[in-house]
Amino acid sequence: MPRQLHLSAALDSPGHVDAGHFAALARLAERATLDFATLDDSYTPEPRRLDALATFSRLAPVTGGLGLVPTVTTTHTEPFHTSVSVNTLDWVSEGRAGWLVGVSDTEAEARAFGRRAVAPADVLWAEAADAAEVASRLWDSWEDDAEIRDVATGRFIDRDKLHYIDFEGPHFSVRGPSITPRPPQGRPVIVVPVAAADLAPDAPAGARARVRTAARYADVVLLDAPGPAARLTAATELRLHAGESLRILARIDAALPDAPAARALVAEIAGSGGGVDGFHLVPAEPARDLAALADDVVPALRERGLFRTRYTGRTLRDHLGLIRPASRYALSSTAAPAAAAPAEVTR
Repeated sequence: MPRQLHLSAALDSPGHVDAGHFAALARLAERATLDFATLDDSYTPEPRRLDALATFSRLAPVTGGLGLVPTVTTTHTEPFHTSVSVNTLDWVSEGRAGWLVGVSDTEAEARAFGRRAVAPADVLWAEAADAAEVASRLWDSWEDDAEIRDVATGRFIDRDKLHYIDFEGPHFSVRGPSITPRPPQGRPVIVVPVAAADLAPDAPAGARARVRTAARYADVVLLDAPGPAARLTAATELRLHAGESLRILARIDAALPDAPAARALVAEIAGSGGGVDGFHLVPAEPARDLAALADDVVPALRERGLFRTRYTGRTLRDHLGLIRPASRYALSSTAAPAAAAPAEVTR
């Protein structure tokens, strides 16, 4: 039996600001039983751009299986806030949240905030790595059974099961614990974009820093590579750094104006090797292309035994075949001391 693929898609729709538009796209993606959908975001001043994380929080109640992975930049933001926001998305979606890690590397974005000058790419991705570390620790800072809700004694939480994270790094100093209980998935899925060129020996420092961030923190990599041979080389290198549990999805264009285009995409997906676990599809016209994906491409892949016929799990980690991690503080014999109350952050 052929190995089943993982599939996801971008919902990016410049100029659309109505919830109904994105809800319709999400329903199409869910009808295709895709693992997850992404939505890009940026602090670049652009008209009619919605906040990706807030948009997906709106879509959570109108979907039931689709993973929701918004871009959230780590630049000009605090990792404490990011961790709480992504955690909240995981709760409102009942375990279907992810975080597509982004950085802000333009002067326009820096001017919009006015807090700091634009930094080099390697500094931004090192900061992103620290932000991912802080978020992961904060998600772990409540043990799974920290909420006791004991009416008789009036105790809502067991304070021995809340932990200071006491993170000290060059970019952040965060004490914790979180102000929200541990996410349903334990930790929402972290997604990092990587290009095959980033892995070249002569890649610039920023590209190498992005690869290090992906290798250390990503559950999923969205890989830009020009073809199967480049995908194989890049995927092999990534797994050497990150291990076999990493899911690698190759980004491919998915413009589907007619039946021949749909058949060509099926042939490309079915016949493409490259050592990846699946594909992240980038529509040209989302409403049209996602409908063709659900009605033509995915059914053809199912006939070949390459893709699921229904969601068999509840969470995004279930869809991707990823384990639910245990809290590092619950497992460690030298756990951080119990915390009386959340939370303390400086930068």
